[in-house]
Amino acid sequence: MTRVHLIASGGVQGVGFRFTLQAVATRAGATGWVRNRADGTVEAEVEGPAEAVAAVVEWARTGPRGGWVDQLRVTELPEEGSNVFEIRRDG
Repeated sequence: MTRVHLIASGGVQGVGFRFTLQAVATRAGATGWVRNRADGTVEAEVEGPAEAVAAVVEWARTGPRGGWVDQLRVTELPEEGSNVFEIRRDG
C-alpha cells in the first residue's frame, strides 16, 4: 500500500478536477480525499496499491479536459487505511 499527498496548481478549480479525480481514483481502486484550497490549488490524499496510486498521480499531472496543471507536488505519507474516496469541503 502507498499513500501520497498531492497539491495541483494551474487551472484546476472550476473545471471538474475534484470530481474527475474522485472517479479516476475509484476506478483505479484507490481511496482518500480531494478538496479545493483558498489559494486556487487542489489538494488530495490518495492511498491504495502502488499501481492504483501511480495511475491517479499520472492523471493528476494533466488534469481534466478544460483545465491544466502547471505544477503537481507529490509527497509520500505513511499509510492510514481509509476505505472510501471523498470530496471534502474547501479548505
